[in-house]
Amino acid sequence: MSSDWKKTAKDKAESVLNLIPKEWRLEKIPSIEEQRDVTGSYVQQFLSRQEIEITETDAVGIVAHTSSGTWKSVDVAKAFCHRAALAHQLLNCLHEIFFDQAIKDAEELDQYYAKHKKPIGPLHGLPVSLKDQFHVKGVETHMGYVGWIGTFQGKKGTGKEKKFESEMVKELRQLGAILYVKTSVPHTLMAGETVNNIIGYTRGPKNRNLSCGGSSGGEGALIGIRGSPVGFGTDIGGSIRIPAAFNGLFGIRPSSGRMPYEGMANSMDGQNSVLSVVGPLATSPDGLKLVMQALLMTKPWLHDPLVHEIPWRTDAELAVSDPVRRFSKPLTFGVLRNDGSCTPHPPVARAVEKVVQVLTEKGHTMIDWKPTPSHAKVCEVCYKCWDFDGGADLRDSFALSGEDQAPQAMVTDNAQANASDIMAANIEKREVQKDYMEYWNSTSDLTGTGEPVDAVIAPLAPFAAARENGYTYYGYSVWVNLLDYTSVVLPVTNVDKNVDKKYSDFNAINETDQKTQDTYDPDVYDGAHVSIQLVGRRLQEEKMIALAKYVEEALKA
Repeated sequence: MSSDWKKTAKDKAESVLNLIPKEWRLEKIPSIEEQRDVTGSYVQQFLSRQEIEITETDAVGIVAHTSSGTWKSVDVAKAFCHRAALAHQLLNCLHEIFFDQAIKDAEELDQYYAKHKKPIGPLHGLPVSLKDQFHVKGVETHMGYVGWIGTFQGKKGTGKEKKFESEMVKELRQLGAILYVKTSVPHTLMAGETVNNIIGYTRGPKNRNLSCGGSSGGEGALIGIRGSPVGFGTDIGGSIRIPAAFNGLFGIRPSSGRMPYEGMANSMDGQNSVLSVVGPLATSPDGLKLVMQALLMTKPWLHDPLVHEIPWRTDAELAVSDPVRRFSKPLTFGVLRNDGSCTPHPPVARAVEKVVQVLTEKGHTMIDWKPTPSHAKVCEVCYKCWDFDGGADLRDSFALSGEDQAPQAMVTDNAQANASDIMAANIEKREVQKDYMEYWNSTSDLTGTGEPVDAVIAPLAPFAAARENGYTYYGYSVWVNLLDYTSVVLPVTNVDKNVDKKYSDFNAINETDQKTQDTYDPDVYDGAHVSIQLVGRRLQEEKMIALAKYVEEALKA
């Protein structure tokens, strides 16, 4: 155990800051009161006109330029490195910086293009940020634990790990992506806010009163300030969708087995009842499609034994994106306004109704979503699976350094489950999944099409974003994980303090409901992004991304 974990943490944080070139250093970091919103014109003042144009283009647009030779990959890499450096100084969103290697990789891509007059792959020259669970050769993975610094996942290394890379990292390189940063996470990964003893607290760039989300929080903050066009996070209880929602982004939680997870660091590794999954966050739904479709082209099922052999299914996408096919029958949606355990804040309720109104005006059908079993039951089973080891893995990682645990981290100190307990929980999980499946099937009697609902419109969290140490309730995201459904988040609106007033006649369902409403202050939340999630059935990634794009276009219209 280290005698001075605080110094180890401070030294690590300073070593990352020192990798930022002097010309990219900010003379002063404004307080939240001085500058609540550091997106848009605020961060643009530190960038050239070319850097602004590059970094405010979505992933599809970037690849169109780099693949045609109109933009040099090295110029794109430098622009995003610069903006990411600014993001970290303003938000504390990076764990690792490897700008020099990224620029070198980009130069090699430019040389390839000059010689062959074609891109190296479908992601040629696209900067991609990574949550600090991905192993990248020559780059440390500490996942927010002080005790992991200088080790390989908390254990003494042999040297071989310096060349080790996660399977998806290899695939991204093969596709032509540029890797340049790893982003911040809460230690344990089990938190909807991002905080650890190395980088401190990561805030959302649109409204720095609020959290960036977690556990892929650094991804949300970085992409939210446009320091990355697209990045990858993981989700075991909302950890892709929460940062996407809090930062006004598109993010997808695929079903397990769709994207490769092989070779990544994790908490509670070996708990296989509710699997963590990897998925992208991006500034557009087309960005989600681009990277998922590209990764599936590499046939990840050949190198990850848990990946299903399911290539990108264009037909499933066209069922939504092709107007003729879409309107052969109207789409039908379940609408979850309140899960019975926690009431959404006024702006979240308004966002749900806005989506309902827009889709109804387009001719689609809405039904109230009243599932059996209840979401409270679904979440109860999920929490039971998370806690099979009674928090031992997480406590062991803290014990390596003796560091303090952040109050946001969900760490129990319960007795470990035995084999019979785990088997019983898995049976209970299977029964809950079956009952929910049959409820979804039963909606065919209500839709008027003879088919069950296409997707569920639901809050992702009861708030637009959590206030610091104020993530009171996870139920709106967790049910999706236990059921292993596909869910995509999309931005809908922003909090308006003149519209989104506190409820005047609120009656709490329970203590958590009251605590959640007590965190809402229209003045504090003003301007924050407000998002919803669209939930589909298992392995419906193509359909859900197409639906997100359709809803986005309907909202804009």
